[in-house]
Amino acid sequence: MIKVLVFVLLILVGLCLSPLIIGQSGYVYIAIGEYQIETSLVAAVVGLIVFYFVLQLLEWAIMLLLNLALNSRYLPTKWRQKAAKKHTLVGALAIAEENWPAAETAMAKGAQQGEIPLLNLFAAARAAHHQGKTTARDHYLTQAEKSPVAKTAVNTSRARYFIKQGELAQARAIVDKLEPTSKSSEPVLKLAIDLYQQQQDWQALKLLLPIIVKRKLLNDVELQTLSVKTNTILLADAAKTSEAELEKCWQWLSKSDRKQDTLLVTYAHGLNGFNRQAQALKLLSKQLKAAPSAILFEALPELVSADDTDIRNVLARLESTHENDADYQMCLAKLAMQQRDAKQAKIHWQNVCRIAPTHQSWLSLAQIQEQLGENSAANQNYRKAANAM
Repeated sequence: MIKVLVFVLLILVGLCLSPLIIGQSGYVYIAIGEYQIETSLVAAVVGLIVFYFVLQLLEWAIMLLLNLALNSRYLPTKWRQKAAKKHTLVGALAIAEENWPAAETAMAKGAQQGEIPLLNLFAAARAAHHQGKTTARDHYLTQAEKSPVAKTAVNTSRARYFIKQGELAQARAIVDKLEPTSKSSEPVLKLAIDLYQQQQDWQALKLLLPIIVKRKLLNDVELQTLSVKTNTILLADAAKTSEAELEKCWQWLSKSDRKQDTLLVTYAHGLNGFNRQAQALKLLSKQLKAAPSAILFEALPELVSADDTDIRNVLARLESTHENDADYQMCLAKLAMQQRDAKQAKIHWQNVCRIAPTHQSWLSLAQIQEQLGENSAANQNYRKAANAM
């Protein structure tokens, strides 16, 4: 638009100045060797303008011929690239629709002359995997592996596919080759976490936990769950091995981990297995005074005997604050039964049924009442237990 305005202004200026130029035509004399040119100023200016336009026309013609020559040589390549873009688009739409046969075919074709063939090959491998075509899938990944930058991505993809197929040993061989460390990429570390859990290799997962924390690969809840599960299983396995192994595993835990109720209960069970009940009850009593929880209430009946009065006294002191705690009342009911105090057990089971009635609580209450000869009340509670199922 600006060029048009400039040209219009030039024309208007020319129209305004043309009478003056014609009136004062001037004189131009050009001598080149034996050649001499004599003309007016107007004719010289017009000649220069025509000469300039001829040069422009010649330049345009030369560029046109060059473009035609170059395009005729590289035209087939451009056609193939255009077709590859079309195949890639079709493949992407097929993946979105989960039309895996069409996606594989289109992506494989698009990889031949595509701008990013790796993208097509990985997409074709994914489509082949969804069809169960492992040979084709591995072929695409092998082609992608020829690119140096894709080596880690190819290994990660292979391991993922092996895990989905249940071939954990082959996936582990690839993960071991990748050597997950603090410098590894996030996908490699998450792959290792997934594989170690499926293989139940808790020792390898334990070594990976500090890296998981540092890199923030899991949220707080997921990390806490994984950490407790890993350490609990390691403690339980150590208790099956030897007392020394149990102590080694316990000392390996951080101070915060040792305060975890689940880990503390597991360690207490291990100590009980090696006839160290006094130490186990001491740890449980200390934790119970500091932070009583449902996990402790559930575990105590299995760890406390009828003669352990100290921890029973600790529990008794919690009655004012945990009167309406169903787990606490259930714990007291089970401990009362250890001492064959059916009447006291009945009171606690009645409290459980009042606070959080369930099939099991009604059933337990009915059984106690039946032992005490309260058959009518027992029958009523048996019916309540049946209705709560």
